[in-house]
Amino acid sequence: MRTGAAAGHTGYFHEAVCYDSDDHLLAVAVPFLLGGVAAGEPTIVGLGGRTADLVRAALPAGAPVTFLAGGAVYARPAGAIRSYRDLLAGHVAGGAAQIRIIGELPVAALGVTWDWWARYESAINHAYDEFPLWSMCAYDTRVTPAPVLADVLRTHPRTALPDGRHVPNSGYTDPVSYLSEPRPPVPDPVQQAAPHADLDDPTLAAARQAVRDADTGVLPDQDVDDLIVSVSEAVANARRHGRGPVRMRLWRGADRIVVTVSDTGGGPKDPFAGLLPAGDGTAGGLGLWIAHQSCSHVALHRHDDGFTIRLTAGNPHH
Repeated sequence: MRTGAAAGHTGYFHEAVCYDSDDHLLAVAVPFLLGGVAAGEPTIVGLGGRTADLVRAALPAGAPVTFLAGGAVYARPAGAIRSYRDLLAGHVAGGAAQIRIIGELPVAALGVTWDWWARYESAINHAYDEFPLWSMCAYDTRVTPAPVLADVLRTHPRTALPDGRHVPNSGYTDPVSYLSEPRPPVPDPVQQAAPHADLDDPTLAAARQAVRDADTGVLPDQDVDDLIVSVSEAVANARRHGRGPVRMRLWRGADRIVVTVSDTGGGPKDPFAGLLPAGDGTAGGLGLWIAHQSCSHVALHRHDDGFTIRLTAGNPHH
């Protein structure tokens, strides 16, 4: 039997906590966590270092709350989904009737790479809905940009308040609709210069070679190898599932390589493409999922002229 605000709910009970002070966060987090402990539910904290310490200090000594180590789970959205689905499946297999998690993204995720984290926050309404999960996603309004907070309210069905209320977000948008909206990524400054490579209808071999030629030894070999695979997959998808002509452009910065692959088609039909593996991969979803696992940032953009995927290896934060 599920407990608390999620009692009687089936599937994922997804809430935002938009807090403006440490006391505000604790007023929501501590009762949430202690309620899970009292009910014998797996109760998990995935907050950053300072906020995790804040919550830990506010809990009774020895409270059986699991604190996830480090922020590695939030390195990439697709990886976070995979890790959390494994975690949730394990608890359900162990007999859990409900799992409680409060977490937060690193501050760096709220900047120029927010587009793929916004997609994550929307997609998990679907990706976790098979589990009896009640989670709270914490956002510090003192450091979170206003456009990000607007997306938070559109991707979370409800907000948890410090007075104990759990209120519906009137602007919540279902994942299929939200993920299908055109969402131009923040331009990378390296794209203001002439590209290091500009290829029309490249072969897969030519696309891979262009990435190899751009490698100056600054990035780890594994990052370059992952980008080569991801670019090859993107070009293959554009040729197989898009509409020609296909254009690949590559820019080289001091600490990153940025590649765009464009075609004149409408992009993947699956709104969850990249964040979840697409079955047998026949519609290109498996290649996108590989890229989302491997690159430092992936941006998908439907525009008037077609569809563009941008792949970044190295530092995506400009």
